[in-house]
Amino acid sequence: MSEIKSGDTVAIHYTGTLADGTTFDSSAGRDPLEFVVGSGQIIPGLDKALPGMSVGDKKVVEIPCTEAYGEVNPANRQAIPRSEIPADIPLEVGLTLQMQSQDGQHTMPVTVAELTDDTVTLDANHMLAGKDLTFDFEIISIKAA
Repeated sequence: MSEIKSGDTVAIHYTGTLADGTTFDSSAGRDPLEFVVGSGQIIPGLDKALPGMSVGDKKVVEIPCTEAYGEVNPANRQAIPRSEIPADIPLEVGLTLQMQSQDGQHTMPVTVAELTDDTVTLDANHMLAGKDLTFDFEIISIKAA
């Protein structure tokens, strides 16, 4: 039976939970997640847990935020004048917006973090930044590199 190594394409079924047990993502009811091990397509902590596993193996791994989506970066929060947001956008805390980079070439999701009469604070941190994660997963298939 082949064991996973860097460069292999693997498919896994998984459930990701937060420290309080809340599920933030799962492949249940969907196709398994397929990716190349060691390519940076998934978070580092999960990628590091795969080598040596075989089809049918199951594992639960706890991944600190530094091996997942990183710490919350205060520099990724910015207050902008409310007047710079188009009036037709109904602003509320928790709303996700798409912002364009200054060169207009890329978009990134930002979340409305705070609202005042004059400003809108936007947060570009990943929604799971600063959170430790747990993944319960099973290896479905391995395609050798």
